[in-house]
Amino acid sequence: MTFSFRPALMALVLCCALPAWAQRVKDVFEVGPTVYVRALTVEPAKTALWVGTSAGVHEVDLASGKLRNTFTRKEGLANEYVFAIGLDRDGNKWFGTNAGGVSRYKDGKWKTFFPMHGLADYWIYSFTQQKNGDFWIGTWAGVNKIEAKTGKFRTYVKELVNEWVYGLAVDAQDRVWFGTEGGVSMFDGKRWQSWTHKDGLGAANDENLPFSTNTGLGTRSRHDLSVGNDGPATYNPNYTFSIIAAADGSIWAGTWGGGVARFDGKTWTNFTTKQGLAGNIVYSLLQDRQGVFWFGTNKGVSRWDGKSFKNFGLAEGLLDTNVYALAMSPDGDIWVGTKKGVARIGR
Repeated sequence: MTFSFRPALMALVLCCALPAWAQRVKDVFEVGPTVYVRALTVEPAKTALWVGTSAGVHEVDLASGKLRNTFTRKEGLANEYVFAIGLDRDGNKWFGTNAGGVSRYKDGKWKTFFPMHGLADYWIYSFTQQKNGDFWIGTWAGVNKIEAKTGKFRTYVKELVNEWVYGLAVDAQDRVWFGTEGGVSMFDGKRWQSWTHKDGLGAANDENLPFSTNTGLGTRSRHDLSVGNDGPATYNPNYTFSIIAAADGSIWAGTWGGGVARFDGKTWTNFTTKQGLAGNIVYSLLQDRQGVFWFGTNKGVSRWDGKSFKNFGLAEGLLDTNVYALAMSPDGDIWVGTKKGVARIGR
């Protein structure tokens, strides 16, 4: 597996004197024609970008763009297919793998967790941490909470609207939000609450697309997140890939075919291609420090400033249109993970 720099074409032709909103694809970093970038996490303390792929993990120097390290099973990673990367407050890197459990890394030392250690499942898709240090892990068989004081694992399944957990977020009130294959759940420390399409999550099926029957429940096949050839467009607004807590207290959820949904505490508002979103399948979400939202979709990246959308696709320099991961570096640049590699958007 390689990690190589290639200047983006758009970076060569656009003028340098750009207004603040006129971000462009500055450059791209290739990981291989058949390799998928599924996770991106920035570690500001070490000026590092962590890149989780279907063939291992890269540690990249943000200042130079040069590769520092590559991790595979030879170096201690439980499985090369990495779907999630988390950082905790102790500086540990957590790698969630496809069928390999969780690997934790710090200063050259590795520890891997399996169900025998308390992990809910071998398939891991998200991480988040609460104010008290409790660490949450989203899996295909519910969600784990690792208690900060004891290090013990606790598993929640029946409390969730659906056991397949893809997205995790903690809001300003320290509530934990869960994006699942069957809707959105929330835990405030005492009670659980859930929302589905019946409550307004995900836009209506205006294009009359066939409903996605690939729920995957009771199986171990990777259905709609397959790395195989793209199939026909389908629709399942409950299927929530990603979730974030915005600075204004709202919750944003990316759905399969239902676009991106915003929850203000009472009502869900949905944004789709009708409003200017690049694609209605939303894999990844990010809010930058200016408050601007970035949506990784099946047809490129969308930037939304609260008034209008700006989209980035192949013509703008992306390596692929399916955008599975987004991250922001300390300088404000947006990193975009797709098949074939990573692109950097900035001014």
